[in-house]
Amino acid sequence: MSWTDTINIYIAQSWVGRHFQLEGSGARRERRDTRFSTEIRAGLTTFFAMAYIISVNASIISDSGGTCVCQPTAADPVCNLDADYMSCVYDIKLSMIVGTSIIAMISSVLIGVFANLPLGMAPGMGLNAYFTYTVVGFHGSGNVTYETALAAVFIEGLIFFILSIFGIRQWLARLIPLSIKVAMGCGIGLYLCFIGLQRSAGIGLVSLDTATLVTLGGCPSEALNEMGVCQWGHMESGTLYMGILGLLIMSILLMYRVRGAILISILFIAITSWPRVNKVTYFPYTPQGDLMFDYFKKVVTLHDMSHIIGNFNFNFEGKDIWIALITFLYVDILDTTGTMYSMANYGGFTDRVGDFEHSTNAFMCDALSISIGACFGSSPCTAYIESGAGIAEGGRTGITAITIAFCFFISIFFSPIFASFPPWSTGPALIVVGSMMTSGIRNINWDYPGDAIPAFITLTVMPFTYSIAYGVIGGIISYIVINGFVYLLDKASFGYIRPDYSMREDWWSSVLDRSFAPLWMRYIAAKIRGQPFDWYQDEDEFEEKEDESIRQESPPSIHISPVQNQSVKSGSIVQEYSSEKDGSHRHQFF
Repeated sequence: MSWTDTINIYIAQSWVGRHFQLEGSGARRERRDTRFSTEIRAGLTTFFAMAYIISVNASIISDSGGTCVCQPTAADPVCNLDADYMSCVYDIKLSMIVGTSIIAMISSVLIGVFANLPLGMAPGMGLNAYFTYTVVGFHGSGNVTYETALAAVFIEGLIFFILSIFGIRQWLARLIPLSIKVAMGCGIGLYLCFIGLQRSAGIGLVSLDTATLVTLGGCPSEALNEMGVCQWGHMESGTLYMGILGLLIMSILLMYRVRGAILISILFIAITSWPRVNKVTYFPYTPQGDLMFDYFKKVVTLHDMSHIIGNFNFNFEGKDIWIALITFLYVDILDTTGTMYSMANYGGFTDRVGDFEHSTNAFMCDALSISIGACFGSSPCTAYIESGAGIAEGGRTGITAITIAFCFFISIFFSPIFASFPPWSTGPALIVVGSMMTSGIRNINWDYPGDAIPAFITLTVMPFTYSIAYGVIGGIISYIVINGFVYLLDKASFGYIRPDYSMREDWWSSVLDRSFAPLWMRYIAAKIRGQPFDWYQDEDEFEEKEDESIRQESPPSIHISPVQNQSVKSGSIVQEYSSEKDGSHRHQFF
């Protein structure tokens, strides 16, 4: 028995193991094949896959100008030429690097401890761009001040918290048709791949084209024009081939089932990109490269955050701030619901009615994280789709999220290091995880157009609009329009004009079987009536699904000894060994 096995057994048999439902812990519902060491490795993988947010979010939020005051002129309307203002903006950026790490640390701890989910939480990409460039405006050129926008985000979190307490967010998740839910995960996989192929957060294989929107990229930095379009040198960038090398290393290690394959590849490419003497350095000899390298050399630092902490202005006069608040609400609720469900489904935590374990706690933690993020000067916080990288490494419990939080805690002091992982080192992880998540496409009901077409719209609109929320909206609206028209025509013709319903997916029966009231409301109702109450009544759904999956994974008894019977199910290899001593069977999942 190795030392890792000893630690795994000790942790599993402790109160920590019982709280996080580790295998062998004796918890009410253990999560199969969960080990402490695997959770730690998964957390590290997710962190390095999403560590780019430390610098990227800081760059985007600082573009709003923060609390800096711009005195515009006709020649310089956004103060780009004002040295004092730009110095203040850079100071905001350094403060936001620390602030982003703190936000991610607190929110990941919340989701890990109280919801027991292996999710990384941080300020959401897309929402931060909307916050900066649409609501506040570049360098404060919009109609809403930075402080007022933060107040709107803070209030959004409180509204979400109330909606979560009353179970409204859970209702929305359960009412989404099953094929669309499956398509959401596949769409996020394509979305991840698209991000990993771009230059800003990936390997740079895809670039902008003014005629076709996207085209083959991979050109050097000096070949880009002011819009980011390659003028020459397609497929000549050294960093592109570093990203491709990382993708090959990751793929080969995964084929040999090397533990930590994704993490190993990320670290290898990042470390080889740090020296300034090579052609693929992350710190070129440019003013921006010098600035990044000077910050990188500090290694350990803690920047002052007085510019961003608690700067609220609750003056909501004017329609722009209300439009922003409503937009934050509907985009974030669909974005987070889609991401959380897809990650939970990918990790195997969903039940047959479309809910996932500890969903109420998860949504409440997400709501609190939004308000906490606003206190540290950032846009709404959300679950990260890069969590799929850790789930692919075996992360199944909140220990993964706590590990992510610990890494963000370390990055508060070592932010120069963690802000210096080049995008071409983490991009391959997004591509690989995207391929894993897209494998669920086989579970969409392609035999009935009323299910297949909305699902297809969902999974394609997400990457093409760069928005999870728009994909969900497109899928739901198309489902209602298509199936609603068929239903009305069926009723109007008294059943004479109807399609073949035999292949239709009946997802609503199981959804309507369960009460829509949250547990605490059912508890109060039971107490008023003087009836006994079972706090675990909803878990029967998870137990039924788990028992069914076990029956599906357990083939009839086959008497073999050293020979391995391999079968493929949902992208996993299941090896069954028959013990010659007691005739029992053991399953090993990879």
